[in-house]
Amino acid sequence: MADAQLFEETFNITNVNSAQYDRVSRLTGTSTDNLVSMTLDINHELFPVSVGDNINLVLATTLNLDGTKEEKGWREISKQGEATLADMFDYVCFGKCYRVEEGDTDTVKVYISFGGLLLVMQGPYRKLTGMKIDHIYLLVKK
Repeated sequence: MADAQLFEETFNITNVNSAQYDRVSRLTGTSTDNLVSMTLDINHELFPVSVGDNINLVLATTLNLDGTKEEKGWREISKQGEATLADMFDYVCFGKCYRVEEGDTDTVKVYISFGGLLLVMQGPYRKLTGMKIDHIYLLVKK
């Protein structure tokens, strides 16, 4: 599964903004080592988060535990009855990494869309090296 997992980090939530949309909150947080910052839109009815919470965020290319690509669409995976990476997390989305910007120094900014819900991460290149324009799974748990 190591090949499928592009990124894993624990973030401390520093701000939760729920004012703009009915069921969506925009989370801001920093990684435990303070190297990566992130902004994440989530459905707060499905996954409530408060300031001060720590969340574990994983980005992966597949939900298969052995790291192999899905032969069927992502919607059929849960219908097969087999255990998947999604079973270990509370909140799962499927989306696309649509932009990777390199900064002036050793920093990278990554933009990922999950059907209108966005994730933006900024940090050192060595932490975000696996990101490229491609489909991706977001998995989150407390």
